[in-house]
Amino acid sequence: MDQLVKDAMNGGGLADITTTGRKTGEPRRVEIFFHHFDGDYYLTGQPRGPRDWNANILANPEFTLHLKNGVSADVVVAGEAEPDPNERERIIRRAQIENWNYESEKVESSIKIWVEASPFIRFRPI
Repeated sequence: MDQLVKDAMNGGGLADITTTGRKTGEPRRVEIFFHHFDGDYYLTGQPRGPRDWNANILANPEFTLHLKNGVSADVVVAGEAEPDPNERERIIRRAQIENWNYESEKVESSIKIWVEASPFIRFRPI
């Protein structure tokens, strides 16, 4: 992976992902925000019900991250669930404060529901 792509990934931000449909086997593309903290990459979202992209990755871990802010590149990655609620809380809290600019009060009042009900995938380039 060249340095421009690596730098773009390390910055996190808005990207598209293409997953493989768990039922159809067809490619599914969606825009999403990804995060980079302490050397790891994450996808998460608001706790408003199941997401197809999350279920697709759990069924078929390999997907493509399409970088589009500053650098245009397609990076093949593999995702996995994060079962540790403490780790989920740590990452979701950082995402809310550092990337989404949530106020601390809002984070603290809703963090439990986010940890329990938000889609959450840790991924890595392969």
